[in-house]
Amino acid sequence: MQNRTLYFGDNLEILRKKIPNETFDLIYLDPPFNSNRSYNVLFKEGLQDSLAQIKAFEDSWHWTQESKHNFDYLVRETNENISNLMQALEKTIGHNDMLAYLTMMTVRLIELHRVLKKTGSIYLHCDPTASHYLKIILDVIFGNKNFRNEIVWCYSRMAAKNQKQLSKCHDIIFWYSKTDEWFFDVDPIRLPYAETSKARAGYKKTSLGGGVPKGEICELNVGGKFPEDWIQIPFVKGKEYLGYPTQKPEALLERFIKASSKEGDWILDPFCGCGTAIAVAERLNRKWIGIDITALAINLVKHRLRKQFAGKNIKVDIDGLPKDLVGARELAKRDPFEFEYWVCDLINAMPAGNKTQENMKGADQGIDGIITFLKGIDNEKNYKYGKVIVQVKSGKVQRDDIATLKGDVEREKADMGLFLTLEEPSQPMKTEAVSAGTFALPFSKKEFPKIQIITIEELLAGREPDIPLQYSKKYYKEAKEDDIDEIEWRRKQFELDL
Repeated sequence: MQNRTLYFGDNLEILRKKIPNETFDLIYLDPPFNSNRSYNVLFKEGLQDSLAQIKAFEDSWHWTQESKHNFDYLVRETNENISNLMQALEKTIGHNDMLAYLTMMTVRLIELHRVLKKTGSIYLHCDPTASHYLKIILDVIFGNKNFRNEIVWCYSRMAAKNQKQLSKCHDIIFWYSKTDEWFFDVDPIRLPYAETSKARAGYKKTSLGGGVPKGEICELNVGGKFPEDWIQIPFVKGKEYLGYPTQKPEALLERFIKASSKEGDWILDPFCGCGTAIAVAERLNRKWIGIDITALAINLVKHRLRKQFAGKNIKVDIDGLPKDLVGARELAKRDPFEFEYWVCDLINAMPAGNKTQENMKGADQGIDGIITFLKGIDNEKNYKYGKVIVQVKSGKVQRDDIATLKGDVEREKADMGLFLTLEEPSQPMKTEAVSAGTFALPFSKKEFPKIQIITIEELLAGREPDIPLQYSKKYYKEAKEDDIDEIEWRRKQFELDL
């Protein structure tokens, strides 16, 4: 295990097979849970045959054969307290999605307790839908004497039209230590004193603690006041916002990491999602490990770190994603949609749509990825964009697939189409691709094949799609500011394509 590692896969399997005992100083987790679903649906009885597929945008868990297997393990092979707890939950809520979620969380919290250092802390982020159950589970696994705080993260949101209940404007974060020797440093998270507190302490008249009327002595800490167990921080917005549905603000994670770890300590986020905890840990000079079951999330975190810490030139190790053709075939067989996300990342394409096992075709109209590039600037000096649509195939391919891609390019008014295949293309497919013709940028002599076929084996060997360079906006901004001759500027910028 090395610093700056992202593990792709089921965190339960990775924790059991790859993480030693007492490794981490701090664990933060924000496990997926679909709080937007009807509360009653969570308690519906049933046993679904297919294994639960956990996707980045599908925060749901179902009572499946896998859930039942884990439940039986907890009842029969752990300890008396956990066994009694799970049997009590079964009698109380029945075999349903809620019990599946709690079973999933219990087996993982047992492993998280194992990998936490004796001086370590765990912060579990949840919402009121299941927080009351999770608190009981944490009490049993970590011990109620090691409960430190129920932290409330408060935020604001507009009420819905015709709303008939109070607005939900908070999340719960449970903080537990592993033992009574937990590390905690309050100074980095102290808050400014209120003006009334400063006045009572005579803060405005003399030095701290001075000038206070007799009987009202109140010393103020120069670093600020001791924080409460509630935090008022707005939702993510502005440049920090990545479009990830469960993204949490960096300011929130900064509070936990600063208070419960030191520089050089190890941080784990076993449901790392878009990587907020990872990004904050990196910024605060902590070592970190992230785990997620979706290739989409792993790739998002990787790109987030590269962009956010471009000056540091950090190296992120990816464990679990394919590195050769054998691994690619295994991933395609196990989960074709994660295979598509992985392939799109190989060529820096943005995934299109959100396909699932339940929605086999998705809503993407045959498009698996999008590459956007800047064509140049128009006469009004506005940015002009071009588009490449990407299709990924892991199964048998034929000539009609290329004809379909040509139609998709025309329908989407795209400039080019990329066909990425795990299987070797036939000669009729190649001929059909050539018949699509070429595409050229303005003021450039280079022509690009309008339809291109590339195998996954070629991508892994280092081949890159023959598409226009994705020039930085910096070049276009400089051109607009300098007001240079349009034609000469375009010639200069596209000379690499000549």
